[in-house]
Amino acid sequence: MKIIRNIKVPTGNICIVEGGKGLLEYVSLGDYGKEKNLKADFLGLSREINGVPHGELMPLSKKWVITVSTQYGCSMGCKFCDVPKVGPGVNATHFDMVGQIRSGLALHPEIKKAERINVHFARMGEPTWNREVLNAAVSMYYYFKGMGWGYHPVISTMMPKRNKGLAQFIEDWIDLKNGLMNGEAGLQISVNTTSESLRKDMFGGNAMELKDISEAMRIIGKHGLLGRKVTLNIALSAAPVDEKVLRKLFLPKYFLIKLTPMHVTDSCRRNGYETRGGYNNYYPYKDVEERLKSVGFDVIVFVPSKEEDESRITCGNAILSDATAPGGRRES
Repeated sequence: MKIIRNIKVPTGNICIVEGGKGLLEYVSLGDYGKEKNLKADFLGLSREINGVPHGELMPLSKKWVITVSTQYGCSMGCKFCDVPKVGPGVNATHFDMVGQIRSGLALHPEIKKAERINVHFARMGEPTWNREVLNAAVSMYYYFKGMGWGYHPVISTMMPKRNKGLAQFIEDWIDLKNGLMNGEAGLQISVNTTSESLRKDMFGGNAMELKDISEAMRIIGKHGLLGRKVTLNIALSAAPVDEKVLRKLFLPKYFLIKLTPMHVTDSCRRNGYETRGGYNNYYPYKDVEERLKSVGFDVIVFVPSKEEDESRITCGNAILSDATAPGGRRES
């Protein structure tokens, strides 16, 4: 797969590549380590995060994250995301997705084996519209198994309400997680707030209401759940988070909650969805975290460094920007 542009960023690379239907982008990233950017009491990580300074990364042989696009652009119209500016959501092919992953691996031929490679189907596009995501995840399972690498694929979805194939997609993913992957697969659902009026605005009117997401996820009761719980992702803004609403709809037995800052995008600034102080202080998370824990949820607070966010790490920005990332450099 031809790399059109490779942008160096503080934690790795953003690459624009030539897919079968146009331009796609993926990221290949290292990680600071959970001791630096995670607070999760249930994992014994109880240090309050008051900013994450950019510093030494874990070796890629320990943890490597590759996040790929599942569509060319996106049609969901979320008001905190810039990807809709790229164009409508046209499904990437199986070759497109596998090609992005293989291209990311080729950036570091010196890495002969990784203990854990996280492949996120979460860059441009809504993955549940594209059933080839399932096939790509399986193809890479056999690829990494043959290499002896630890492989953990993750789907991130906003649960589009007009997707008639959504229930089957989720069921098939849970089956893969519980079966072939032996629990080593993740599912993240974007929630952001419990206010349905604000969710309707945030997600462009295209996401299911929480009660419908809860109903759709009853499939877990039928199939069980191996490995990590399903993640309800809340990118904090001024929008309310009611722990009682979430506890009523989602069993802590099957769901954990991840709190993050709302990534800084042009769309967030324009529409007023921002996390005040979320990169420098623990206080935006503390109250919400404590309330969610009080009703039984495991809670992860994940904070990227400001350098990560300021390097156009958010989806679509490499394609949208004709310039290199701030602080980065273009490679030929």
